[in-house]
Amino acid sequence: MAKKTLRSGYTTGTCAAAAAKGAALLLRDGVTSAAAEITLPAGFAAQFTLHGQQFAGGVARCFVINDAGDDPDVTHGIELHAELRRTAGAGLEIVAGTGIGRVTKPGLAVAVGQPAINPVPRQMIERALGEVFPPGTGLQLTLSIPDGEQRAEKTLNARLGILGGLSLLGTTGVVRPLSHKAWTDTLEVAIDVAQAAGVMTLVLSTGRTSELAARQHLSLPEVSFVMMGDYIGYTLEACHRKGVPKIALSGQFAKLLKIACGHPQTHVRHSQLDLARLEQWGREIGLDAAECQQLELANTARQVYEDLGAGSALVERVGQEALTICQKQVPGAKLSILLVDYQGSVAKVYG
Repeated sequence: MAKKTLRSGYTTGTCAAAAAKGAALLLRDGVTSAAAEITLPAGFAAQFTLHGQQFAGGVARCFVINDAGDDPDVTHGIELHAELRRTAGAGLEIVAGTGIGRVTKPGLAVAVGQPAINPVPRQMIERALGEVFPPGTGLQLTLSIPDGEQRAEKTLNARLGILGGLSLLGTTGVVRPLSHKAWTDTLEVAIDVAQAAGVMTLVLSTGRTSELAARQHLSLPEVSFVMMGDYIGYTLEACHRKGVPKIALSGQFAKLLKIACGHPQTHVRHSQLDLARLEQWGREIGLDAAECQQLELANTARQVYEDLGAGSALVERVGQEALTICQKQVPGAKLSILLVDYQGSVAKVYG
């Protein structure tokens, strides 16, 4: 059976530019248009259906419904509303309406106090309006997402200092389905925000449970904690590139085993190979016959951990192997690893 081709979609920045152009056409011509076409940074043009068009009191309004394609994105289906009016001044003023976030922490691509509209989306909006009105025309554009604040609760925006709603993002205008770029971009920004806040220690966690355990164990500000998920290799490389001096990595045994086995991503794949490596280490450190049999019968790394416990020599070996692997990726940084048990507490610290 042929593998399904996943469908690409569009970024919030693209939809904002399309809605802005739709409002501009209505403001200029006084009549509605079925769609607005914009040229994307990716190098092609796309058309967007315009909804809710209204023109009254010198104000043009419309919205575009975001289609994120087959990407499981929190912005899929949002309504990106644009409200455009002429002003007596010169140039464009962009106002953040309901559901558009505002930047409150340094380290982002947008200055503190400004709407969370990244540089490329802003350029797309300016270009879209420039295709309708001459340069220098006085315009005020208000962008809004009715349920943006609620949707933002499912993102890392608040931790990054973006409050009140979603960000308008994108560098190409296109969302590639199931790509890793959105996540890695977020990791880059999280590290930048922490450094801008003067944080010396970053705590990288593989999941919510691991992060909560690290928070209870370490007295550090919220901005110190970075949810890296499965992207251990990428995150450590980014920390090294940005010169992070101190790193604590928090994870449960199954994730630490994957790190110890040299996987740059701690995804569930290769689990059986990891258990085979675990059994090999067990024999190397001289586990007795009964313990080796437990390893042979185990279905998961979690089962091994729960059978042996944090104090076992094999768990210690895995922790030290993981520490060695990670330290090679961040030479010069002070690194420690927090082993989190399956009850959500830090059971042991390596390094």
